[in-house]
Amino acid sequence: MKNQEIKTLTLPVEGMTCASCVARVEKALKKVEGISEVNVNLATEKVTLSFDPAQAEISKFTEVVEDAGYKLLPPEQEKASGKEKDFVSAAEIQHKEAYKKLKNEFIFSAVLSLPIMVISMLSMTSWFRNWFPLSADETNKILFLGATLVVFISGKRFYSAAWKLLKHFSADMNTLVAVGTGIAYVYSTIIVLFPELLNLKNAQGHIYFDTAVVIITLILMGRLLEARAKSKTSSAIKKLLGLQPKTARVIKGNMQKDIPLNEVISGDVILVRPGEKIPVDALILEGYSSVDESMITGESIPVEKTTGSSVIGGTINKNGSLTIKATAIGRDSVISRIVKLVEEAQGSKAPIQSLADKVAAVFVPVVIGIAIITFLIWYFVIGIPFTEAMLNFIAVMVIACPCALGLATPTAIMVGTGLGASNGIMIKNAESLERLKAVTTVVFDKTGTITLGKPVLTDIISKNGIGEDRLLKSAASVERMSEHPLGDAIVEYAAAKEIEYSGVTNFNSLTGNGIEAVIENDEILIGNQVLFRERGIDINDETTREIEKLSSEGKTVILVSINKKLSGIIGVADVIRNDTKKVISGLKKKKIQSVMLTGDNRRTADAIAKEAGIEKVFSDLMPEDKVNIVKKLQDEGEVVAMAGDGINDSPALAQADVGIAIGTGTDIAIESADITLINGNIKELISALNLSGKTIRTIKQNLFWAFIYNVIGIPLAASGLLNPMIAAAAMAMSSVSVVSNSLRLRNTKLG
Repeated sequence: MKNQEIKTLTLPVEGMTCASCVARVEKALKKVEGISEVNVNLATEKVTLSFDPAQAEISKFTEVVEDAGYKLLPPEQEKASGKEKDFVSAAEIQHKEAYKKLKNEFIFSAVLSLPIMVISMLSMTSWFRNWFPLSADETNKILFLGATLVVFISGKRFYSAAWKLLKHFSADMNTLVAVGTGIAYVYSTIIVLFPELLNLKNAQGHIYFDTAVVIITLILMGRLLEARAKSKTSSAIKKLLGLQPKTARVIKGNMQKDIPLNEVISGDVILVRPGEKIPVDALILEGYSSVDESMITGESIPVEKTTGSSVIGGTINKNGSLTIKATAIGRDSVISRIVKLVEEAQGSKAPIQSLADKVAAVFVPVVIGIAIITFLIWYFVIGIPFTEAMLNFIAVMVIACPCALGLATPTAIMVGTGLGASNGIMIKNAESLERLKAVTTVVFDKTGTITLGKPVLTDIISKNGIGEDRLLKSAASVERMSEHPLGDAIVEYAAAKEIEYSGVTNFNSLTGNGIEAVIENDEILIGNQVLFRERGIDINDETTREIEKLSSEGKTVILVSINKKLSGIIGVADVIRNDTKKVISGLKKKKIQSVMLTGDNRRTADAIAKEAGIEKVFSDLMPEDKVNIVKKLQDEGEVVAMAGDGINDSPALAQADVGIAIGTGTDIAIESADITLINGNIKELISALNLSGKTIRTIKQNLFWAFIYNVIGIPLAASGLLNPMIAAAAMAMSSVSVVSNSLRLRNTKLG
């Protein structure tokens, strides 16, 4: 197939609940002729397909996915404008409907399960039987009615999924739930309605309705929590697209007219006033301004723009009017390309198959097989009565009930994520927590992650007998009249030192070079070396060396003169966070490699990396470059975590095995990430790594306790040494041990 024939499509999939679902959907689609690549993402519940439209049709994709037991949502029809297709809204609608249905099923199940469980427990006591007005038989029939409603309404999804899996000779957690609750329900129903089948009179056998309904309720609760964690995916893409203004002020002859953004065409001339967002990617025809491009480059310092410079749609024009010519719109714009990168990176993630699902695929058939063999041996070989053989069969099935197995992961995850939240760590799903434990490389964005994300005054050197306070007072008084962020750093520093400002006259902004003004009859000039040379202000060798030293440290140098004499040097830079060095050192102790990525220049990048203790640095990067570096590290066998805070980081956050967002950053970065450090404190990265290790260790311990009862109990049940009542008690003990072990996590110290 030729490359130009390949089409890529991302579509929602309904019905996936675990990693084995992902494998089945991928396997089904890969069999379709014409499909070259399939990536199914459990977290976003979407599949990304690369295919040849001449060989494969969407209707065929839908057919094979439905045959595998799931539902593929086809793309929506073209909108009336005919300009774009929208795949997000279909997924949104599907998710909201599925979430609402799941929530209703959980509430219904919980409301009925509580009284069923309470009555079941109390009915075993003599005082309750003496006090309760209904007989044991009548009580059991009420429990039967309540359990039937829960099983066939709230539990329907498990039995339906298990049946579909059975048709494909497969099993997962749905099968475990269906087998465990189904056996408990059917056996209890026989005891209540047809006791003669088991040679029981007056329904005196032990019933397990409470077991069936409680399992269903707990599993539904876990799925509800998981669904909530997935709910932000599509809104992240929406926020990206929403960064662009809705209209553009287009110039036609001598007229200016505001038109909708989707009506702008390449070549249109547009006026952008100070403080407005630039509507489209364009070339400046006339004007000068500073443009805040931090949403794209991640760099906090605005970029000076003049005639001939290119500007990016969605960035902010700070202080000058610009006349621009549209060069890229719609899908060709920088923001649209970032949207595409986020979608592709999310779609390419291979979810981690949980340990419980792996075991379930083998465990369920094995248990059923053991139970059947147990019945056959006892009934046909040993020759005991049918009812006794069936009871041994039931005992095997009940002891293997997946309640503890179903609780093993969600209880640990619930406690672990709660502990994380109390320590400023928001974890989106269990998969990301599991992947974090395996991370071998952490990739950091520089601005706002390694550094504070805004310029601050770092150095002040007075010259020619001018005192530091006078120098700072003069510079801050003039910069207060400016809107430049470097000037803001000087003003903030002066305010912190409680410097009083002087009155300013004759203020004048010198485009691209600096500013000048008069303070108390003193002529003040603030700017760069080019401006000072133009004005004939002497810069001696010593000052030149000081300027070069500050520049080599990645700092922006501002010169100040009073009455045409060089009076001082001010250094401004985006400095590293207080905890950065400690975090990098902590990663080294864990044998995890640190890498820094930035859109800033090489000199500044090297200076920041050296101060932070990071050895591997990549500079002068665009969002596409960051994604490619993450991919390259993954291709080299590294398990990569990406830490960032900006819109420009969102594609790389999505591509990484684990995306970690700084909570003080942009919403799109937070929503693209798997884990968010809520308080914006980078030191919580080490806490997140510790939390991951301890939570996964707890899950493995839980799974051990969940299975140890089976390892001991199944042989005993198969040997006829356990009746269903004792088996149920053992099953309950396994659940208690699992929950208790998970609760121990609450007292864990993460630092």
